[in-house]
Amino acid sequence: MRVEDSEMVYNRMSGTARMIYEFAPSFSAAGYILFALVFIMSAIVYKLGFARKISFWQNFIIYAFLFIGCLILTFLAFFLPIVEGLFVAAAILIIYRVRRMNEHKKDSVTQ
Repeated sequence: MRVEDSEMVYNRMSGTARMIYEFAPSFSAAGYILFALVFIMSAIVYKLGFARKISFWQNFIIYAFLFIGCLILTFLAFFLPIVEGLFVAAAILIIYRVRRMNEHKKDSVTQ
């Protein structure tokens, strides 16, 4: 690969992917770090927004399919702001959860 091509690819990367590739010890490690970040953030968003009380085996199947889906999201995360979007989604869901718990506490105190 020519130097111009690698610079063009590097300049078109999303911010988080570029930062990971700058600070990772190797290119292969950077890919695994990006995948782990996508998977962890997807699991957090799932847990905060969509998870219900289900059995262990159902949970295992859901997280296995989430793992497979994150492989595809990782390829998109190189050039699209997937990780940044997951951070925003997690922040919104955390704010929603905190507000809901505060309202629940106020309702239980007044009654």
